[in-house]
Amino acid sequence: MASAEATKDILEKIRETVDQEGHGSSFVFVIMGASGDLAKKKIYPTLWWLFRDGLLPPKTFFIGYARSKLTVEDIKTNVIQHMKVKPGEEEQLKEFFKLNDYVAGAYDKSDGFAALDKVIKGKGNCNRLFYLALPPSVYESVTLNIKALCMATSGKWTRLIVEKPFGRDLESSNHLSSHLANLFKEEEIFRIDHYLGKEMVQNLMVLRFGNRIFSPIWNRDNISSVVISFKEPFGTQGRGGYFDSFGIIRDVMQNHLLQILTLVAMEKPPTTASEDIRNEKVKVLKSIQPPDTANIVLGQYVGNPEGQGDEKQGYLEDPTVPKGSVTPTFATAVLFVQNERWDGVPFILRCGKALNERKAEVRLQFRDVAGDIFPLGEAKRNELVIRVQPDEAVYLKMMTKTPGMTFDTHETELDLSYNSRYKGCKLPDAYERLILDVFVGSQIHFVRSDELYEAWRIFTPLLHHIEQNKPKPITYKYGSRGPKENDVLCDKFNFRYTGTYQWKKPDANM
Repeated sequence: MASAEATKDILEKIRETVDQEGHGSSFVFVIMGASGDLAKKKIYPTLWWLFRDGLLPPKTFFIGYARSKLTVEDIKTNVIQHMKVKPGEEEQLKEFFKLNDYVAGAYDKSDGFAALDKVIKGKGNCNRLFYLALPPSVYESVTLNIKALCMATSGKWTRLIVEKPFGRDLESSNHLSSHLANLFKEEEIFRIDHYLGKEMVQNLMVLRFGNRIFSPIWNRDNISSVVISFKEPFGTQGRGGYFDSFGIIRDVMQNHLLQILTLVAMEKPPTTASEDIRNEKVKVLKSIQPPDTANIVLGQYVGNPEGQGDEKQGYLEDPTVPKGSVTPTFATAVLFVQNERWDGVPFILRCGKALNERKAEVRLQFRDVAGDIFPLGEAKRNELVIRVQPDEAVYLKMMTKTPGMTFDTHETELDLSYNSRYKGCKLPDAYERLILDVFVGSQIHFVRSDELYEAWRIFTPLLHHIEQNKPKPITYKYGSRGPKENDVLCDKFNFRYTGTYQWKKPDANM
């Protein structure tokens, strides 16, 4: 059983890897957009956790850059509530902030970047990491200024971490990719999709290619459908202005869910090297055609009069949402991977806000038992479920005999739940894994430019159809499972939802 001791050993190996990559070098991690929400809630806390656990190279410095006139103390005040500082870590926290600087400057003027470069050079001859926690509208001016004024010299490297959204459609994405390619090498660009850093997403490759039992059944002869779901139990919560300009397809489906699909569907790569893995993911995407608009369900939540607090407020009642908006807050799309392994198997991607629970999972539903000898409907389909969040788990839904004198059938599971199986094992935040990958130069869990091209190729026709025709989304109640039409579409494509079984999180103390 994994334990705190095993976790300690793993962390020590990570430290060794980072030290080997660094060769005693100094590093400067620059947070572009240091005053923003992403920096406050994710980037600074992640850097603190990595520093606290001793996973960063010894000579690592942090510099925030934004337009706001701030100090390091202001940054600390803004981020401290998200850093989860434990009792006894106060001195370590002081040491962390001693390594921080802040530079105020515009994103489209060179003088601010010249000042930033001066502060970086004050740390010595360093490797440089720039995290663009910024709106895409300023990517071009920021990257031009970084290239002109802030690149590492004398054998040191520069790496750029780019946050999604990577454009709004195929044309804008290609424009951004072309711009970046003119300034930086592909190995210097790390397009971050934090879902690729999640434990169970990374586990997909090991489950598939490290277990002989799955290889013969992972195909169209045995699998009826694949459902990849993302559910949030809350609405826009005052962020409707931002969300409305993107919608749920751009926000979740075109990136997070499609990335998971590639890992489920890909062929075994020759090695676990980043390019071998990304080559196989691109092959999957090239085998997918844009979804048929007949195989789409779009929804928008309305208030639930019987709910509590925010549940009473519908999407259009959020004051930050434009009046009469038809932006979907729920979407289901059916895709097909047109190759020998998956021909005819529907991949059903569904995601939504203001639903009945928080959950992200992959559900492979197998075909019906051939020659079923039990009373009609008793033997339910087997399902292999990879639960990404919350309560990470892998379980196989199966039939067994009901205990006792009866000979009835009963739905149960073979269950690997991380909270009970791996007690004392720390599961890092996705951003922790990915930022460490940037330090060591591993691009396994980052999106390559051709991968990005194919993803937008698949979804741009649907996005343009929605924007041009403005179909009215189907309403669903806040706190429900979503539009009933979603179940109708899933049933049409051979996914059977019975509602007769509910997985329960095991007690970690058992």
